[in-house]
Amino acid sequence: MVELERWKSDADRKPLVLRGARQVGKTWLMKEFGKSRYKSFVYFNFDEEDALRSVFSANKDPRRIVELLSMIAGVKILPEETLVIFDEVQECPEALNTLKYFRENANEYHVIAAGSLLGTLLAEPKSYPVGMVNLLDLYPLTFDEFLEAVDPALYAYYGSIQKGQLIEDIFHNRLLEAYNSYLIIGGMPECVASWVKYRDPARVSRIQRELVEIYENDFSKHNGKVNSGRILMVFRSIVAQLAKPNEKFMYGAVREGGRARDFEEAIEWLVSAGMLNRVYNVSKMEHPLTAFDKLDQFKLFLFDTGLLKHMAGIDNGAILLKSDYQFKGQLTENYVLQQLRGQFDVEPRYYSDKNSELDFVLQVGTEIVPVEVKAGEDKSAPSFKRFIFDRQPEHAVRFSKRGYRKDGGITNIPLYLARRVKELM
Repeated sequence: MVELERWKSDADRKPLVLRGARQVGKTWLMKEFGKSRYKSFVYFNFDEEDALRSVFSANKDPRRIVELLSMIAGVKILPEETLVIFDEVQECPEALNTLKYFRENANEYHVIAAGSLLGTLLAEPKSYPVGMVNLLDLYPLTFDEFLEAVDPALYAYYGSIQKGQLIEDIFHNRLLEAYNSYLIIGGMPECVASWVKYRDPARVSRIQRELVEIYENDFSKHNGKVNSGRILMVFRSIVAQLAKPNEKFMYGAVREGGRARDFEEAIEWLVSAGMLNRVYNVSKMEHPLTAFDKLDQFKLFLFDTGLLKHMAGIDNGAILLKSDYQFKGQLTENYVLQQLRGQFDVEPRYYSDKNSELDFVLQVGTEIVPVEVKAGEDKSAPSFKRFIFDRQPEHAVRFSKRGYRKDGGITNIPLYLARRVKELM
């Protein structure tokens, strides 16, 4: 909501386009924003109201469009005071293009657009007004947002943690319990809302199964240039890809004999749709990181850790009883990446060569920060320690279930504080 308020008050505001995977809460957020921050809002869903398209195919003048939309909604749309919401806008490319005319000729009207799989459309610049809109990405709830929803009192403590502060055992243990719950439930709004209301893991599991089915049905309905069967194959291969010893994405693991040309478009589609997070390997751990991307070497993680846990078939008891189980490390890495995304100007990378591997590499300003991810309290990490010994970086971060402390040149940050690493390391 903070980002939306900033957009509302920006004098150079453009029409806003929300991107994000289906079911991450875009519709709820737009309506709540309209309800709480404007005198009124009008909501138009292009998937439910086919007749709306004629308004945009026949008109380019935004004031005439506003006039017609006011009649349809039965509410006078006022500049600055009424929020205009276009949902499932990918179903009406003319409406998406109209945002350009709002920007140029009627910017006093506040317009927000969103839609499932909109990211795939926006990946093709010809299909939307480049430079004429503001973009905002929406993701599943991060751990701190989850904690605020399920345990406000513990969240208040979490928010009070300062750099270098000793975290008392009682709070450390409670926050680890909340972290374990997040691994099971994840950040999909429907799953979190169900958990808050019922505290029933079976209900959450059922919702997760339904969400995966919804996504897979979306792939089959997709009738664009990318083969929907290949999109489905890549999506279903993610657990097996991450379960491999080095986790690097292998086309041959999707289908025997598979090559880049068979599946790279499907990968791009899933990344653009907000369903997969891609992390590139870098050839050098130097600033600027992006200059050293190995574009043919990357890992793919799922956009929500709870859904990955469900797709991997991990039993809740394995997580809650602190047992060692296959895929524990990969699930933890997926979680950490989900928390790191959006914290830094440059998205995380990883480093791997014949002799060593670093789970993640962060760029903070001009500084390069190595990151080790541990699923438990174990702190053995030869590659990580060797890098620190050789390079003497200003900061090095280990995420684990150990307490918040400095171990020589390493800052150990509890997994539950991954969302606050930038300020705490």
